[in-house]
Amino acid sequence: MSLNTNTWNRLRYTLYLPVYDLVADRIFRKYRKRSIQLLAANPSDNILLLGAGTGLDLTYLHGFHNLTAIDITPGMIARLKQRAESLHLPVRAEVMDGQKLDFADNSFDAVILHLILAVIPDPVACIEEVERVLKPGGTAMVFDKFLPNDQKPSLLRRFFNQIASTLFSDINRSIGHIISYTSLRQEVNEPAALGGTFRIVRLRKP
Repeated sequence: MSLNTNTWNRLRYTLYLPVYDLVADRIFRKYRKRSIQLLAANPSDNILLLGAGTGLDLTYLHGFHNLTAIDITPGMIARLKQRAESLHLPVRAEVMDGQKLDFADNSFDAVILHLILAVIPDPVACIEEVERVLKPGGTAMVFDKFLPNDQKPSLLRRFFNQIASTLFSDINRSIGHIISYTSLRQEVNEPAALGGTFRIVRLRKP
């Protein structure tokens, strides 16, 4: 039975807080920047950062003034608010479950999902919520680790995933499978960190 639940994620990311920025920023900063460049958003766009962590993406959103950030971990949101203040960015930040968004349909021009779809307990519920809150024509930017869509995990990989999904994130998820439950279309799917194990994906709501 998987420990990947909201309760466990809230606990483990609270424990990871002292070293989170050291790992998540140094390794992934150029991919965060690239993803936001590919978003090609306007400063006036209403943008949701889902699973925003400590707000490492905010560095690349200078000049934007309709930003909303959510995360399941209160400590992460507290750090994000501090970062937003230091960057002089107006951000509405809330503790919220990314699988059950407390926003109206068609609320956002864009949603940023960096390093969350491989972590959140139910990525399909999450992406369905993203589709719901996106405006028609809206964009979602995903940066995360995924299996190639035509590859099935080996028995050994499935075994190690029990450990990985408990401590860090799921290593066996497929972006094609996840979005197949929605009408979202892939416009970009390019390799990123670790030789393409991580991908940057741009999705569009019809």
